[in-house]
Amino acid sequence: MFRQHCPNQNPKSCPAVAAYILLAFFLFSQSWPSIMADEKVAKAHTWQEACKLLGISWNSNGTLKREIQIPMVDATPSVTDPNSPPVALSTDIQLSPNSKAYVRIYIPVKPPKDTKLPLIIYLHGGDFVLFSASTVIFHNFCNDIASQFPAVVVSVEYRLAPENRLPAAFDDALNAIFWIKNQALGVGGRDPWLDYADFSKVFLLGSSAGGNIVYHTALRALDFDLRPIQIRGLLLNQPFFGGVFRTPSEIRLMEDPNIPLYMCDVLWTLALPPFANRDHEFCNPISGGSYLGRVPRLPRIFVKADEGDPLVDRTTQLVLLLLAYKVPVVYRYNRGGFHGIELQNKTAAQSLYDDMKRFIYSTKFTDDEESHASY
Repeated sequence: MFRQHCPNQNPKSCPAVAAYILLAFFLFSQSWPSIMADEKVAKAHTWQEACKLLGISWNSNGTLKREIQIPMVDATPSVTDPNSPPVALSTDIQLSPNSKAYVRIYIPVKPPKDTKLPLIIYLHGGDFVLFSASTVIFHNFCNDIASQFPAVVVSVEYRLAPENRLPAAFDDALNAIFWIKNQALGVGGRDPWLDYADFSKVFLLGSSAGGNIVYHTALRALDFDLRPIQIRGLLLNQPFFGGVFRTPSEIRLMEDPNIPLYMCDVLWTLALPPFANRDHEFCNPISGGSYLGRVPRLPRIFVKADEGDPLVDRTTQLVLLLLAYKVPVVYRYNRGGFHGIELQNKTAAQSLYDDMKRFIYSTKFTDDEESHASY
């Protein structure tokens, strides 16, 4: 466990202390083993191998053919079988008649009549290249959140790379926020399901690539007047970040069965703008770029990582950056685990739900929660 604390120093010096810690960690992560790791990855694996693992191939027009093995499911707008009711209700809303953009809204089967619920905007995983808001694993995840918290959940269908490279996904997430703002204002009417939402308690939640999207979308949203909605916090579950130089966890878990290093490299090549490398700010948030000056204005953030995830060091680097800028952070670091564990392990999923629910429903940080990381 570590905490941010500089009670007897000039406030301006406090971020500098954390920044030195961040710099030391970053320099350590760029040690010579990372170069050796690059050589090992290059010799051991090919693009074709990565594409086979991802279930993708190229069409003649330059788009991807996605042979997705995980099924997609329709929304469940009503209870059709009282003997087997759904966990939550869901419905799809088209955002624009001129595009395929839509959101899937979730509410509890029996939402409270006299209490408004937090509104959670959810961005699914898939490394920017795969899956959909209607993919069953993410659909079930949103069902659980809507029913257990309880909450109104708006899951965003965003455009995928490489047909739509970053920042397309960030743009789609921001447009969904604008749509919710208009819903709060009643522009053109309001979907009745959103009458259950408390627009003053909005949270952005993302898993893996969705965590990356949440982070960048929140930074972009700072430039706009979103009233009457208020974004109270961000939740980043195993966020998908990278960089040119390898971290110790990437080297240690180079051949991870869930997200091996060579597959991540291919995914970033597909997702980033043309000719950008993995130190682009969309991939490596501590590399600089146009966003760093906005970081101190972010709301409180929940971050979750697992020791067995190759991305865990990237997540720790981000937490250190946030602490350096005095952003309130709750960091949940779990021993063991792996990337996407909550989608395969019910116990891990329930633990994550409990942590996120506590974060969302807390009105303020306790002494044990504010700006800390738990080990």
